[in-house]
Amino acid sequence: MTEPTAPEPAAAPEGGEPQPGAASRASARAQEWLAQLQRMIEEVAREAAPTIREVGAKAAELTAVAAEKAGPIAQRAAHATGEGGTKLAERARHLADELRREEAAASESPEPAAAAGAPDSTAAPAEEPPPA
Repeated sequence: MTEPTAPEPAAAPEGGEPQPGAASRASARAQEWLAQLQRMIEEVAREAAPTIREVGAKAAELTAVAAEKAGPIAQRAAHATGEGGTKLAERARHLADELRREEAAASESPEPAAAAGAPDSTAAPAEEPPPA
């Protein structure tokens, strides 16, 4: 391959007008460079195609392995999330019941200390949730 050189500017005669032949020579040279560049791009693409296909095949294999391994992990995560959600719901219900009992006890007691949230010695002990 030959190295392209920059097109020479059209020579202008003393009158300041470029010569018509110089512009067409520069255009022909630019067309030649574009054609040479196009051939180079096509050659690179032709030589790279097998490598690109191999990279694509390897990526597909890695995706398959990742998908096979992700399935069981996702199932375990879903199971753990389900169990955790059940435990959280149970604790939230227990807390709601406890808060309602405290509110009911506070509204029945005329003492200011009971209304302010002081512990009531006559109230039933709060139930503890079963151990997890």
